[in-house]
Amino acid sequence: MSQPVVAVVGPTAAGKSDLAVALAARIGGEIVNVDAYQVYRGMDVGTAKLPEDERGGVPHHLLDVLDVTDSATVAEFQEWARAAIAEIRGRGAVPVLVGGSALYVRAVVDAFEFPGTDPEVRARLEEELRTQGPEAMHRRLAAQDPPAAASILVSNGRRIVRALEVIEITGRPFAASLPAHASFYEDVRLIGVDVPRGVLDDRITRRVDRMWDAGLVDEVRELGEGLASSRTASRALGYAQVLAFLAGEMSEDEARDATVRGTRKFARRQDSWFRKDPRIVWLPYDAPDLVERAVGVSIASRLDQREWGGVDQREWGGVDQRE
Repeated sequence: MSQPVVAVVGPTAAGKSDLAVALAARIGGEIVNVDAYQVYRGMDVGTAKLPEDERGGVPHHLLDVLDVTDSATVAEFQEWARAAIAEIRGRGAVPVLVGGSALYVRAVVDAFEFPGTDPEVRARLEEELRTQGPEAMHRRLAAQDPPAAASILVSNGRRIVRALEVIEITGRPFAASLPAHASFYEDVRLIGVDVPRGVLDDRITRRVDRMWDAGLVDEVRELGEGLASSRTASRALGYAQVLAFLAGEMSEDEARDATVRGTRKFARRQDSWFRKDPRIVWLPYDAPDLVERAVGVSIASRLDQREWGGVDQREWGGVDQRE
């Protein structure tokens, strides 16, 4: 029997990385990063990338693979991640995906095929983005495809352009190009870290404070013009706000507050999208036996349930999987 593919998901600041490392250490796993920005070298503080000494000796994949001047499509990331998963499973280890981007997670674990592209349409839309700005383009997307607009940040011009391109090419809403929750792999286990909103808001504030204390502003300065000119990396939360501060567009306190507000909004969006996936088993972030529960979800089918004290495997994590 092939190894399952496990993914630890949930909003930013939920504690996914620590849980994923502890889980991987218990089940013989290796981590596959599915965070859109941890792939960039030098973007460490602002992405909360785990330092080497906090990875518990667990191998990590798809960290620090691009320069900030590089860009990559979700389709390219899908290819890299699936290759890493095949390599890990080939060694008999368990791939443990971790990240907060629902699009990246689904692109890897689901039967997700990307619509084609049209260079002329793309070029025209990018020129319109340049002249009109992302807010106007986002309003246009909202008029054509409200669900797609709801899932894309107003500041994310690249994704807005892509959504409008798909709509124009296919004649269908961009949201229609997203697959149903149909797994690409035979055995996928999705574990969600459940944090109440008030607690999460507080954790986000404290995380942003730690990032500032750890030198986020200096990190952005060191990345320099390469980051500032990047079409992708420069949009990351925290980095975009610090760039605005360094450009004199806001004060440092305003940049920090904007990062907190933007991250909270993003976390709510993440949580909303993950909640739509009925396959996710949600586990309380503060459960004293959180790692044990995650282990149970990950390896349930390979154990007799008597070994778990007679607990019905379909009810682990407080969610009855029969419903």
